[in-house]
Amino acid sequence: MLFNSFAFLVFLPIVTIGYFSLPQGSRWLWLLAASCYFYMYFIPIYILILGITIVVDYFAGILIQGANGPRRRLLLAISIIVNVGVLAVFKYFNFINGNLAAFAQSIGWNYSIKNLAILLPIGLSFHTFQAMSYTIEVYRGHQQPERHFGIYALYVMFFPQLVAGPIERPQNLIHQFHEHHCFDYSRAVSGLKRIAWGLFKKVVVADRLAMITKQVFENPSTFRGPSLFLGTIFFGFQIYCDFSGYSDIAVGSARIMGFTLMDNFNRPYSARSIADFWRRWHISLSTWFRDYLYIPLGGNRVNRLLIYRNLFIVFVVSGLWHGANWTYVIWGGLHGGFLIISNATDNLRKKLSNAMLGDRNTLLHSTLCLLLTFALVNVAWIFFRSKSLGEAWYIVSRLGTGWLGVLRAPFSGIKGICAGLGISRRFLILCGLGIGAVEGIPFLRLRNPKETKITAWPLWMRWAFYYCAAAVLFFGYFEQSDQFIYFQF
Repeated sequence: MLFNSFAFLVFLPIVTIGYFSLPQGSRWLWLLAASCYFYMYFIPIYILILGITIVVDYFAGILIQGANGPRRRLLLAISIIVNVGVLAVFKYFNFINGNLAAFAQSIGWNYSIKNLAILLPIGLSFHTFQAMSYTIEVYRGHQQPERHFGIYALYVMFFPQLVAGPIERPQNLIHQFHEHHCFDYSRAVSGLKRIAWGLFKKVVVADRLAMITKQVFENPSTFRGPSLFLGTIFFGFQIYCDFSGYSDIAVGSARIMGFTLMDNFNRPYSARSIADFWRRWHISLSTWFRDYLYIPLGGNRVNRLLIYRNLFIVFVVSGLWHGANWTYVIWGGLHGGFLIISNATDNLRKKLSNAMLGDRNTLLHSTLCLLLTFALVNVAWIFFRSKSLGEAWYIVSRLGTGWLGVLRAPFSGIKGICAGLGISRRFLILCGLGIGAVEGIPFLRLRNPKETKITAWPLWMRWAFYYCAAAVLFFGYFEQSDQFIYFQF
């Protein structure tokens, strides 16, 4: 079920009312049944796959606690192999098989294994990683195994974050299913506001930007530098608004019922470095890789060359996690390379910065760092969004072409860009205003965290405003809204 659908608009109030109407002992069953329905709304049969991994990890957690030595490690390995195996079959088999077939053809070998005709289950990467974090934490002794099968199944299947995160740790979420939550009006209002903000990001901003980015990335050879540049920048904001919008709706939906999910984004385009970007972008995934891959590889406790190796491995694997295509591998490799270069040149850059700009805390220095980071992130997004490495390289190599006419006559140049994309200048301005709102409102809240004046309105006026805003969002945009980008991962 899509968050940006009429079905969810009906589903969430029903689930919430039912949750608070039932006694505490039955609430877990109600939420689990709702989560099963939510997941089966896509492809019902795939819930069996999810069920198999839930059963394996549930018993693995209990057995791990009572085991010692090699048997303990074996049980963890079995759990991880089952989870990664399911992911490998559905997400990576055809990718690996296709590359083997291409290699065999290049050297004249006969390779007859066919690709599997299967669809990727929605959100498979997300709930696989969440399940793996449970058995790993039990193995490390940081989490007691959950003996209530229904509660453990709910931990994996909790509908707000089932298909696109945030990827929660068992310490943060499981205990909340045992707690008694009473309806709280202020908390419900806060959750609804968070949902509305997420819907604004998705259906008003991201889906409008998608009208441009689809044209550019589906047929890049028909465009020159200015249009390719616009499409690249707009995709950077599209994927941010799309994914963070989903996370906002997930957090808000859970909050209404009394559950606290982690924030997955923290103004990532305000980052001053690539490392800072990854502390702000998809936080639940970046911390997952840090804790379960980077640190076990040695983290920062090894020599510099091994640190660079660890960083590169983590980001290449992160790229593969996002998709079974070489474009994702290159995207991850680019971010790993950016971090390695940043780390290796840190002292040199400090000396050059001090010599050229003096104090590193100046507004000019911060702005330059922000712009450079933004540029690097968006160059990498080209590979993330492109259908092939050839198309990605075409865009990168053509970004600097065709600017002379735009620089000589900006207004007519912009008119020409709009004509080539089949949009009006008004539409382009609205896209810019949407981006400005997404970036500007959190900045203003950070500068002035006090509640806005709307909270001082009379109750009936506030709710009339909320209702009208919801109606505008729904009737004005929902019919044209797209599926969330990260559902494919």
